[in-house]
Amino acid sequence: MTFVSARVIHTGQALVDVVLEVPGLPVRGGNVNAATYRRYAGGAVSTLLAAARTGAPAAHAGAHGTGANGDLVRQALTDEGVEVSAPPVPGLDTGICVVLVEPSAERTFVTTYGAEREISVTSLQTSEPQPGDLVCVTGYSLYPPTRDPLLQWLTDLPEGVVVVLDPGAALADIPAEIAARLLGMTDVWTSNAQEAQELTGVDDAEASCGAVAARLSRAAAVIVRDGPAGCFVHVEGRTTSVPGYPQTPLDTNGAGDTHTGVLCGERVLGTDWLQAARRANAAGAIKVTRRGPDTAPTRAEVGEFLRQQEH
Repeated sequence: MTFVSARVIHTGQALVDVVLEVPGLPVRGGNVNAATYRRYAGGAVSTLLAAARTGAPAAHAGAHGTGANGDLVRQALTDEGVEVSAPPVPGLDTGICVVLVEPSAERTFVTTYGAEREISVTSLQTSEPQPGDLVCVTGYSLYPPTRDPLLQWLTDLPEGVVVVLDPGAALADIPAEIAARLLGMTDVWTSNAQEAQELTGVDDAEASCGAVAARLSRAAAVIVRDGPAGCFVHVEGRTTSVPGYPQTPLDTNGAGDTHTGVLCGERVLGTDWLQAARRANAAGAIKVTRRGPDTAPTRAEVGEFLRQQEH
């Protein structure tokens, strides 16, 4: 067995997803009955579980609470061997994200703030990043109160630590100078096509991949997901299409996080960018056929899925 010393470290919000399956969204002031109700550990947890199931060492550097929600988050992480580096925030529980899932597998989110927002430079530093580690950052951390401590901590990272930005929809709302500061630290961008368009104004997924790369350092890698069609990968000045594996979706919640987690996990294991993206596409395809954000496949399951695609 090959010893892997590098890790996937996530700085983002670990939340509890309260998932309700609904026949459709109600009109304003209306009512709808949910078919199912379930609580999952979500947010950054989904990415970390995907990385850990890929076989990469993983750690959560973000904050977590002292109540039932915090307990659920910690249990989900420790069950998969993910390190929880910072101590719980005293007297405050982890927040929740209400997820409404429609029959089309589309989802709508309503999120609260809780202990996951109580980070500091000191709490982030408990993860002790080392050269070769991949540090994942979400654009949702660029809202106060997480923004300032995160940016300060990122500025002082050791040389050789790789900063991976998953911007989410939040980056479009962030002041331009803050976004530019984070982009200047970014070594890897991974997003969906809409998020790439919001940064660049380019509405073609392939073209937006190169347009994002033009905003980053020459050595940066850019991955733009294009839904079931797969993704585009821009490395060393070239953009390559990596086809996807379309499925009939059951639940898309956590699919993007699964893609990012597998992508980062594969890179930690030494996989090249294109093969890592191929495996991430396969993992996302498997994930959308499973309910819940915590259902990323293992590396063996991804390998078996890809073998079946070749026959």
